[in-house]
Amino acid sequence: MQPGEELVVAHLPHERLYWIVTGTVTLLNEERQSVVTLQPGELFAFPLAPGDSVAYAHAATACELVILEGGTVDSLRDEMPALAYLLPGGVTVAQAPRTLGSSADPALNLMTTPVRSIIKRAPITLRPETSIREAAQIMSEQRVSSVLIVEQDHLFGLVTDRDLRNRVIAAGLDTARPVADIATLAPMTIDVQSPAFDALLLMARHNIHHVPVLDGQRIAGMITATDLTEQHSTSAVYLAGDIYKQSTVEGLQAASTKIPRLQQSLASAQASAYSTGHIVTAITDAITSRLLQLGEAKLGPAPVDYVWVAAGSQARNEQTAKSDQDNCMVLDDSYDEAQHGPYFKALAQFVCDGLDACGYIYCPGEMMAMTDTWRQPRQRWAEYFARWTGQPDPKSLMLTCVFFDLRAIHGKAGLLEGLRRDVLQHTKGNTIFLAYMVGNALQHQPPLGMFKGIAPIRSGEHKGTIDLKHTGVVPIVDLARVYALAGGDDAVNTHDRLLSAAAGGSISEQSARDLRDALEFLAFTRIQHQARQIAAGEAPDNHLRLEDISNFERTQLKDAFTVVQSLQSVLGQRYQAGRF
Repeated sequence: MQPGEELVVAHLPHERLYWIVTGTVTLLNEERQSVVTLQPGELFAFPLAPGDSVAYAHAATACELVILEGGTVDSLRDEMPALAYLLPGGVTVAQAPRTLGSSADPALNLMTTPVRSIIKRAPITLRPETSIREAAQIMSEQRVSSVLIVEQDHLFGLVTDRDLRNRVIAAGLDTARPVADIATLAPMTIDVQSPAFDALLLMARHNIHHVPVLDGQRIAGMITATDLTEQHSTSAVYLAGDIYKQSTVEGLQAASTKIPRLQQSLASAQASAYSTGHIVTAITDAITSRLLQLGEAKLGPAPVDYVWVAAGSQARNEQTAKSDQDNCMVLDDSYDEAQHGPYFKALAQFVCDGLDACGYIYCPGEMMAMTDTWRQPRQRWAEYFARWTGQPDPKSLMLTCVFFDLRAIHGKAGLLEGLRRDVLQHTKGNTIFLAYMVGNALQHQPPLGMFKGIAPIRSGEHKGTIDLKHTGVVPIVDLARVYALAGGDDAVNTHDRLLSAAAGGSISEQSARDLRDALEFLAFTRIQHQARQIAAGEAPDNHLRLEDISNFERTQLKDAFTVVQSLQSVLGQRYQAGRF
């Protein structure tokens, strides 16, 4: 291309990938304003994802381009999954099957496959007064492992083959009794339009293997864990089931040793970081819930309502095999320290000790429910947040970062829901507080040197590496959190927060997409790095040596870090005046 020559996106008939060999190319929007200037060795693709603002590729200098047409692009994409981060469509969840291919990410297949498409047959329904014997005969004749109990066209209950074993045969129950006597009443359900991935998480988190499917109020069918067995990620359902079978901490400890292998399996299948985070976190949720059940069995039922709350990466559904524990308890306001304190202290200690035994090490900052400060009635938590948002000193900002990312795991979820709504009312539009939050967020900078090259750690134990978590993923998490606080958005997952921020106008669609893609690439690289360590028998960490990855991946890392640094600068300028 000669200087000034342009490619017009709208006139390009086929998907193409361009590699800049020499010279520079500037991408322009429809108003011919510069979006980004690309250097030799960098790539760009047309057509871009729907909604992208780029309209022209302008030769800023004389340049030579290598052009790869659609068929070649598809072949490269299949051979090099990481190439998907450059190709049309980006790596957003909705577009992932198009960029990664159906065989690359089983979990993403579940995300984009509606539950409707995996229903294999019409539901088998019975009336509540049907005898247990007749129900068993029908299940045998129809070769199904469950039946739905229906009354007046509404779902009444669910009976599985496990119910027949445990509630009838083992209990010596008269099989002439009505099947309603052994049914699970008001079972958990899923909507026919929901992604199958939601069904997988529902099964994993609640230790169930059968989920009725509803189309509005109408029963559309039934799906089981077996219906999902073609996907590697469904091993999470069976691992969660194994967890709920354990009756001791030692049993849970043994089950938890399978988590690294689960992550390794997902990494081998090229599963996205988004889906891997949700699946691995679902197992943490299961271990936590089971520990609370065992604790209540040991100590007796809780004297007042409470909710066990995950913080940090567990709350955001972004865990990997290398995670510590961050948690707290919100107690009902009827809590009395003298009367109820010893019970909840013992329960929290039991659970936190159990999590540590299962590989979730104690939080170095003691931000755990076993610490008295983080085990309080709802009103005290409201006072905490009011003080932190009203007096944004460094400690308050740090605590807001930890405890704004919260998700109910076990107990009365309503205690947390109302609290988070109140917090968002205090932060939305609070420019002084937000300015301090931005300043705090900017302390985590991507590892880029003066000339925008990647700058590894210079000394110490991790010399020569880059910290993919604290200088890669965390800066994006911090940015998304500020957008959520500013917009009063109750999303917790970082990807979801960026989607909401774009929808609410806090950030442009293009910038949100860039951050989501950067997050996915950095987190994916981190997971692959940990999978290699697990395969080598090493303890997983977050420190990557650049010599362990290809030149192509290094370029992508630099691009991702540059995106983050650029948007940190934009947010810093936006709120700079708020601190003075």
